[in-house]
Amino acid sequence: MSLTLKLALGPLLVAQAVATRARLPRLPEAGGARRGETGHGPLLRLLIAGDSSAAGVGVVTQRQALAAQLAARLAKAAGARVRWQLLARSGLTTAQTLQLLRSEPPDQADVAVVVTGVNDVVDQVPSHRAVAARAALANWLRNALAVQHVVFAPLPPIHAFPGLPQPLRWVAGADARRHNAAMVDWTSTRDDISCVDMHMPLDRASMASDGFHPGEPVYRYCAATIAQHIATAVWPGLSQETPS
Repeated sequence: MSLTLKLALGPLLVAQAVATRARLPRLPEAGGARRGETGHGPLLRLLIAGDSSAAGVGVVTQRQALAAQLAARLAKAAGARVRWQLLARSGLTTAQTLQLLRSEPPDQADVAVVVTGVNDVVDQVPSHRAVAARAALANWLRNALAVQHVVFAPLPPIHAFPGLPQPLRWVAGADARRHNAAMVDWTSTRDDISCVDMHMPLDRASMASDGFHPGEPVYRYCAATIAQHIATAVWPGLSQETPS
C-alpha cells in the first residue's frame, strides 16, 4: 500500500480507530496460574512473554490460553519436563515488553516465546523500529536470563479481524504483513532466534467476543504450531544440561 494512499485515508483511519477503541469491550486477561511444570524427561525451561495475546485476553482461564497449552503440548512433542513461566500484559508494544521484563525479571529460561506486534501496528511503530526492539529484547533475554533460543510469533492476519471496520482493517493488515516480512528477514540472519511459520484461519467463531482478540480455537492452534516448531527445530539443538 502506498504512503500517499495511507496519508489520504488518514483522517478516516483516525476517526475509525477512536470509534473502535470506544466501541470494543475491554476484555480481562485470563485468570489462573502463570507458571507451572508439566511432562517428564529432560528439563526445558520455557518463558512466554508479550502482550494481550500472551496474557490470554479473550478466554477465561490460562488453561484455555496460549502459555499453559503450549507448555503441555511441548512436553509431549519434545519428551521433556517443561517448567514454564508467563510474563505478559495487555497493551504492550515490543519495546514495552522489554521494559516489563527488566522491571520484573523472570527466572532463567532455555527457550523464550515472544508474542508482540499488534500494538506496534496500533501505535504506528515503523517496522524497522519494531525489528530493533525485537533485537534488543532477544539480546537481553540471552544476556540476562541465559536464554539459548528466542522464538517470535508472527503478527496475526489483522486484515481478517472482524472487530475492525474497513478500511482500517485493510490498512492495519497491510502494516502487519510488512512487519512480518521485516521480522522474517531479520530472524534469518541469526541462529539463536526464529519466527514461527503460522497460517492461522480466523473467523468470528474462532475469535473472542470483541472480534479483535483470539478465542480458544486460535490459542489452541498457536500452541500446537509453536510447540511443534520448538520440538523439531529448536529443542534438538539446545544444550539440555539444565539444573533440576
